[in-house]
Amino acid sequence: MSWRARLAWIVVGLLCLGIAAYSARYLLSPPQTPAQALGNPRGVPWLFIHIAGSVTALVLGSLQFIPALRRGAASPHRWTGRVYVLGCLVGGVAGLVLAPGSSAGPIATAGFGLLAVIWIAVNVLGWRAAVQGRFVEHRRWMIRSWALTLAAVTLRLYLPLVMVLDLPFLPWYRAISFLAWVPNLIVAELWLRRARGPLGRPA
Repeated sequence: MSWRARLAWIVVGLLCLGIAAYSARYLLSPPQTPAQALGNPRGVPWLFIHIAGSVTALVLGSLQFIPALRRGAASPHRWTGRVYVLGCLVGGVAGLVLAPGSSAGPIATAGFGLLAVIWIAVNVLGWRAAVQGRFVEHRRWMIRSWALTLAAVTLRLYLPLVMVLDLPFLPWYRAISFLAWVPNLIVAELWLRRARGPLGRPA
């Protein structure tokens, strides 16, 4: 791994841990009313469940692509990977429940709802590929999964930018419901295509 790749990995890992720690405040003090749950009428108890799953995915996902953790028959990757997928599925299902309650309306509902559905789907496909021993395919699905998990990071990078630039919040929040994950997934797909050999096989 080049020094640039290592630096990028460290930065992303620190962002994930920082956002996980920030979000964990909801786990220490769960919202008791919809008003405390970001105004979402379905926020109790689903915001707590969504954050619990997503925080787990953020923390463990940062470790999944470290080569040293994937070596050996009893590598930690097997168990941390299972918990990571479980965190994604819990976070995705809860996110799907929360999406219709978004105060930003149907556009945000569509954006966050699609994110939840695709996040669940790629993790199920990645888990199934691993169980069937299709490890190259498994790795590709999990790269897509990680790109979607990072929506938690990109969302929180966009929101302060909207405030700093004094942009109208509601229209931009609706846009961010897609911008938080669609570009991530596009970048992952471009990287996966580049990683293929000339015959379309993994290089």
